[in-house]
Amino acid sequence: MGYYLMYYMSGIIILPVFIFALICQASVKRNFNKYSRIMSRSNMTGADAAWRLLQLNGISDVKIQRIGGTLTDYYDPSKKVICLSSDVFDSKSIAAIGVACHEAGHAVQHAQGYSPLKFRNFVIPATRIGSALGVPLCLIGLFINSEMLAYIGLALYGFVALFQLITLPVEFNASSRALQTIEAYGFLNAEEYTGAKKVLTSAALTYVAALASAIATMLRLLLVISGSRRR
Repeated sequence: MGYYLMYYMSGIIILPVFIFALICQASVKRNFNKYSRIMSRSNMTGADAAWRLLQLNGISDVKIQRIGGTLTDYYDPSKKVICLSSDVFDSKSIAAIGVACHEAGHAVQHAQGYSPLKFRNFVIPATRIGSALGVPLCLIGLFINSEMLAYIGLALYGFVALFQLITLPVEFNASSRALQTIEAYGFLNAEEYTGAKKVLTSAALTYVAALASAIATMLRLLLVISGSRRR
């Protein structure tokens, strides 16, 4: 079973990606915590900022609601709801306004039919299947010496990498929309804007790390499948 040893040894591919992901997560928390303690001079809450951005884009059918947790904010296109954590919904901080406007940016993408967002939503079902079955099928294929099954598992996991790839322009565009509105309509002053940009940039890098992780996993599986041929 030399390919199992190769599988574990090939974990070296994952190590630098794992370290990068940890750095990105630490950066998000550090910047969010820092700028959550600095209140904006506009006196807007995160919910106020999200609502204002929607109004500026002529959107009136999207609700904004409070949810629990920290950094759990998201936009639900199926229900047209922007869900903001308490740290963002009620807060008047620089970080809260940046995050809330980012999520509102997703609502604007949805309303305007932004193509990458539509494509990402389209591949979500396949991504869930790939995430749940891709690696297990690949390993089962190796165990029973079925190269075809292993490659089917690899192909299924490929949807995870595809999803992460599509997510990049979606997330970067939402942040771009948020920052443009924040600057153009004076949600934050120039100094505060810099803080919001740091928060959103560090958050965006976590999606880069997720893509790198998915690609590294695929390369690792491909290496093991190729190595199994030479047993």
